[in-house]
Amino acid sequence: MSDTSDSAVRTYIRQHRDAFLGDLVEWLRIPSVSAQPEHAEDVRRSADWLAARLRETGFPVSEVWPTAGAPAVFAEWPSDDPGAPTVLVYGHHDVQPAALADGWYSDPFEPRLEGGRLYARGAADDKGQVFFHTLGVRAHLAATGRTAPAVHLKLLIEGEEESGSPHFRTLVEEQSHRLAADAVIVSDTGMWSETTPTVCTGMRGLVDCEIALYGPGQDIHSGSFGGAVPNPATVAARLAGALHDDGERVAVPGFYDGVVPIGEAERELFAELPFDEAEWLGTAKSTGTLGEAGYTTLERIWARPTAEVNGIGGGYQGAGGKTIIPSSALLKLTFRLVAGQDPDAVEVAVSRWVAGRVPDGIRYDLTFAASTRPCLTPLDHPALQSVVRAMSKAFDGRKIRFTREGGSGPAADLQDVLKAPVLFLGISVPSDGWHAPNEKVEIDLLLKGVETAAHLWEDLGGALRRP
Repeated sequence: MSDTSDSAVRTYIRQHRDAFLGDLVEWLRIPSVSAQPEHAEDVRRSADWLAARLRETGFPVSEVWPTAGAPAVFAEWPSDDPGAPTVLVYGHHDVQPAALADGWYSDPFEPRLEGGRLYARGAADDKGQVFFHTLGVRAHLAATGRTAPAVHLKLLIEGEEESGSPHFRTLVEEQSHRLAADAVIVSDTGMWSETTPTVCTGMRGLVDCEIALYGPGQDIHSGSFGGAVPNPATVAARLAGALHDDGERVAVPGFYDGVVPIGEAERELFAELPFDEAEWLGTAKSTGTLGEAGYTTLERIWARPTAEVNGIGGGYQGAGGKTIIPSSALLKLTFRLVAGQDPDAVEVAVSRWVAGRVPDGIRYDLTFAASTRPCLTPLDHPALQSVVRAMSKAFDGRKIRFTREGGSGPAADLQDVLKAPVLFLGISVPSDGWHAPNEKVEIDLLLKGVETAAHLWEDLGGALRRP
């Protein structure tokens, strides 16, 4: 895109800034909290609102897709170029619960503009980052003189992400023919900071399990039976203690099978980030780090698989003592996965590990929640380079660095079902307070997201153009 077009993008965004923010404020007023049944109608209203605005934006197809839970929104705007690639944008319109009593300075669903910031539940996560695509595609058309985007543009905006996306994969599988794409853009992530723009290249997967352990049919006297009857609480503690070896590697045999190692180039790029470990520890209210030997803190939380004890319990928890062998105990574990790991294979490995460590006399139930696959886009992928170039233009030529997400999300389902690379375009910063009281978005950065999207479609149209 020429310098003239770059200027035209900014001019268009500046001219339509106030109307864009006004519409976003209207959407943020809808308390689309998917986790709370009393807001089910609000989630439906949010989907209807977005579908209507996408039609006003120019999308010739804009539909509300029902699921067994909350509805999603699908929109499509074909390019008039038959050789153009197809790009799918993913985000979500549901939000986390919020109330004044949580510590908000004002009503979380009455948006407040103050000091270049927009405060409201969903301002950053994820309504603001979904909505910047509406102005972005219009700025793209205005700057290029096109009547349709340079790519076949599709949007899928889900309504249950904040509730764990329980019906998302089924929806993607059922609608895979309509969602087919050459690349997926996820706008549900953030940047390192306001002064260090970054692009995320991957998210970890997740396996979540619960181990219920049963010993005697009731609590029994530890003096009469201790040392002669297996104790389920002891077994839970031993399982937790055996989860890692002395080097803090996960000790489940087969757990690391297929792990894609971190490349030296990416390790160097991680090292470039202005990471203050002491400050990071302060946000966790922790005093020290611990993890797999041979890796930095960022490498451990972004690019290495991990296992954690999320909860452990059993037996008497009240004041004073109670000399019993408890009848049951419970252990909750999660495993974060990286590229190359298969959640199904990890579940098999964990099942074998548990079976080999539970002694005779203890019964157990091992249950797994729905798993999430990891996703990773190589640094040299042409679609990723398009995102980098578009963001660099929006940030006045600044160098764009790379991160990964330590958490997990439904993006991997899109990669797995659609067999398309997943790219991340987010402009939120850590201070935006996702899921916290007084969530906000920096308006200047939100408009940088608009500008990045405006540049991206032209760039991707060339980089992924079909022969």
